Parts: sequence; C-alpha cells; structure tokens
Amino acid sequence: MKASAGRILTTHTGSLPRTRALTELYARRQKGEPVDGGEILRLGREAVREVVPRQAKAGIDIGNDGEQMKDGFFLYLAQRLTGLGGSWRRPPRADIERYPGFKRMLEAQAGRPAVSAHSGVPKAIGEVRYVSADALGEECAHLKDVLRANGDPFTETFLAAPSPGIVATAVRNEFYDTQEAYLEALSRALQVEYETIVRNGFLLQIDAPDLALERHLSYAKKPLAEFLGFAERVVAAINRALASVPPERVRLHVCWGNYEGPHDCDVPLRDVLPLLLQANVGALVLPFANPRHGHDYACLRDIRLRESQLVVAGVIDPLTNVIEHPEVVADRLERVAEALGDPRRVLAGTDCGFDTGAGSGRVAEDVVWAKLAAMSEGARIASKRLFP
Repeated sequence: MKASAGRILTTHTGSLPRTRALTELYARRQKGEPVDGGEILRLGREAVREVVPRQAKAGIDIGNDGEQMKDGFFLYLAQRLTGLGGSWRRPPRADIERYPGFKRMLEAQAGRPAVSAHSGVPKAIGEVRYVSADALGEECAHLKDVLRANGDPFTETFLAAPSPGIVATAVRNEFYDTQEAYLEALSRALQVEYETIVRNGFLLQIDAPDLALERHLSYAKKPLAEFLGFAERVVAAINRALASVPPERVRLHVCWGNYEGPHDCDVPLRDVLPLLLQANVGALVLPFANPRHGHDYACLRDIRLRESQLVVAGVIDPLTNVIEHPEVVADRLERVAEALGDPRRVLAGTDCGFDTGAGSGRVAEDVVWAKLAAMSEGARIASKRLFP
C-alpha cells in the first residue's frame, strides 16, 4: 500500500453512481421480480468501462470499479453465499427515532428505484458457505482489462468487500446457535473474497460500518460495553479471515452509517479506535467531513496508530450536493497530518460511498465528479504546504 511520498494521494470509499437502467434491474431483483442476469452483467461491465477513466480524469490516484457490478456493498452476497433467504426489516436508527418530524420527511422523499440495506434484507436460514469465487474472479479479470485499456491510470487499485460484522447484523441469524458461530461461518466465507481480491493484485478494502453504526442500531438499547464486546468479536473474525493476507494490502473502512440524519447517538470514535487498532490492516479509512465527526481527527494525537499504518481521511461528504472548496479540503488534510505527525501517512478520501446501495445516493452524478475533482485540487494545495 503506497504512502503519500511527496504529495497527498487521493482515493475514495468505493461506490459511485450507477446508471438508471442498472439501478432499476438491481432494485427489481431485490423485490424478487424476474430479471435478466445477462443484462445485469452487460450493463455492469459497461459501467465499469465508463467509471474508470472518469475517476482518473477527476484526479483519483487509487481507484476501483465503482462497485458497479454489485447492487449494494454487502447485499450482493445473496448471489454468492448459501443459506440466505426470506427477508426482514432492520431495527430503526436511534437518532432518527428521536426526531419524528425528520423521520416523516425522509418517508415522504422515498419512492425512486433503489436497493435498500434496511428493508427487504435476507436472513441466514441455513449453513452459510461461499459458493464459488468464479464471479469475483471474472470481475477482477474485467477490471484488469479496463485498466489496461486506459493505460493503467491508477497508482494502485482497490476492491471492497464487507466485514463479517455488517453481514451478521444486517442479515439476521435464524440458523446458528450463537452470534460467535455465525461470525465464524461468515469469516470463513468472506476469507474467499478477501484472498481472491489480493491474489489478483488489488488492495482489499473491508467495509465495516458495523464497528460504529451498530451502536445506535442493533445495540441502541444496550450498554456500551455490550457493543464494544461485539466490535471486539468482529475484529477477531476479520483477523481470522485475513490470516493469509499481508496487512499492508488491506484498509479498513469504518463509519456511522451513510445516511443523512441527526447522528447525535453516534458512538465517539475515541471509544472504538482502540478496538480498530487490533485489526491486522495497513490503513484505516475514517470520516472527518461529516459535521458530527469533523473533530475526531484529534483522537489520532492521543491514540497512536502503528508507525506503518496510514489514514485515508474522509474530507468529502458523500451526502450533500455542496461542493467542498479545495481550501477546505486542504485544511482538513493538514489537520489530520498534524495529528498523525507525518503527512506521508495521510491520503485524501471520501467519508463513505456515493451510492452504497444502487439508487440510494443523494448526490447528483455530475456533482459527484465535481466533488472528487475538488478533493484532488485540495490535495494538491495541501501537498505544497506539507511537502515544501
């Protein structure tokens, strides 16, 4: 994993806007309607061919496939794991329940085609096993072809896969006797994804919003200690799945949920950061653009990361159509660099994905690309100051 030697490198957190046609197919499939799998494959591959050069044009150094081949950052596993079926609705988010007027406003805005990570989510009703790495292998091969066709535009390329913890909480367990047994099964299954991504020469990003989000979701009415115990078990499950993967090939993305909301029930980063440092990863991807967490970079002064660990600092908010000024981006990067004590360990990124479930994004597509370009310009400004 490359550090920012001489200049701040830019990346993002994974999902980029899908086309309307692709989104509609993904949304229909989640509802159980018949869809043409061949058409999904064709449109997905076409979208990857479009999104790679657009990232390069926006100044992204470490890019990906935009997650175009997935309907959601963990929901795609319904096509790859055994034992999943039925559906359920996730518990409500504690912060949204506190503000019924805001909740009504959100409900009034619903209606466009989208894949939901909250309702219509499958359950674990049988033994969970990974069926085959063939689909992922084909995705990797297609992405390599696209990269070559565009002159290998990225310094490095990453692919994302979910943590065992977000699957264990979002896909309700109705088969295993204990949460520990369910996590162990998911760890073994996801190990296939993790190793396949790295074996194909890509960086692995593990998406683990559960390590912060679930405090005000699954554990909203429980003591903090119970949530921290859950987080510790998830980190242990991640480490087991990474047993054969070098830490420097892995970055861990943690957030409080990619949704617009009050977020005043979020667990402080200071409470969870010591647990995140137990993960065998080379970088943490953390949100600092969200106004509820813009101050969290200061934790990095007091809770020291390993000397070799990098931080992908979220300096762009993926939930608003406000285009951050490059000077604001530069200021945010400089604060993180100061807290870490070494600008080489800082990369510029987004707080989360722009379309974590197909159609769920709140930022217009043209604004997404303008935001990424502003991030790249801000990184250039910060680089001039940090690497004189």
